[in-house]
Amino acid sequence: MDFSIQIINLLLHFLVLVSLVYPINCSETSNHQLANQTFQQGENVYKLKKMIATHLQQINKPAVKTIQDPPESLIEHNQTSNLSDVFQLWSTSGESCPEGTIPIRRITEQDILRAGSISKFGQKYADGSKHEHAIVAVEGDGYTGAKASLNVWAPKVESRYEFSLAQIWLGSKDSETIEAGWQVCRTIYGDDRPRLFIYYTVDNYGTGCYNLKCSGFVQTNRKIVLGGTLAPISVYNGRQYDMTLKIEQHAKTGNWWLVFGKGNIVGYWPSSLFRELKGEAYFAHFGGEVINLKSTGSHTTTQMGSGHFDTEGYGKAAYIRNIQVAVNSPNVWIDLPDPEYTMEKENCYAIKGKYGKIWGNYIYFGGPGKNADCP
Repeated sequence: MDFSIQIINLLLHFLVLVSLVYPINCSETSNHQLANQTFQQGENVYKLKKMIATHLQQINKPAVKTIQDPPESLIEHNQTSNLSDVFQLWSTSGESCPEGTIPIRRITEQDILRAGSISKFGQKYADGSKHEHAIVAVEGDGYTGAKASLNVWAPKVESRYEFSLAQIWLGSKDSETIEAGWQVCRTIYGDDRPRLFIYYTVDNYGTGCYNLKCSGFVQTNRKIVLGGTLAPISVYNGRQYDMTLKIEQHAKTGNWWLVFGKGNIVGYWPSSLFRELKGEAYFAHFGGEVINLKSTGSHTTTQMGSGHFDTEGYGKAAYIRNIQVAVNSPNVWIDLPDPEYTMEKENCYAIKGKYGKIWGNYIYFGGPGKNADCP
């Protein structure tokens, strides 16, 4: 970590302490001391804001055009079907970026402050013991792609430091993964809306980042926003919405390409980022994940999927359908060979897999977190 980042991290910590402690300070410090202390604190906050502003200038490239999300209430949806595709909220206004540019969600001062430090900004919580899953997995050398349609919900997340997501993972035998899906994460986005996201790591989550918050993923699409709001959202016992994602390796270059919806090529993870994923992936996983930051005595109330268990079925439990993996080169798409279903705490979050003529391999998954059987 360079010296400037160390300073920013220390000042961020100081700012949190000042905002929490100083307004309720009941000490008998003299007025002169208080005035001097207030001035020094104000000066430090000013320096902090200036450093963050400088960092944001480095991250945020100059905008050619700025586009706002329209209110979701203004969007009209076709009600002729009970199952429909998800799109991005910002695109409903008919806006798009000029040729030769891509849409990027602007990073703000509040985004960095929510993360707590520059070093943590854009990274996944690294303590694996705090992550809980309900997934279907296939493992063994030779996977060159994965695709599925993911049912989109807005699960309730208890803490701003927790998240809930549904995604596709492709990974190596050791420490490298490529991930894409939707997530609700207040720390990153500042709200409880489901967002399209990507992630990658090359060292088992020691480093890596979401979306375009660090160098790595090369976006080529001018209409898709990584980190952008997804709409509409599935309704319990009502209309269901899902989005289709595909990750596929290019046979000649080894780059991993991401496709969103009906043929929207978003961009690629260059093979040069990886050691093992220069070649084929060892595993493909599909399902849900949450972070449970409760230490002992009580489980988090953070929901996975719809917040309802797999046993409730269509329209109530979250699903992922038409799950396939690619093998060989050139890629051949196949149904899941010998899928395994995994969950750490089945009384909190569970999964059930089936196969059907229309949906192929599919799963129902999720749960409410804390409940009578998951105290």
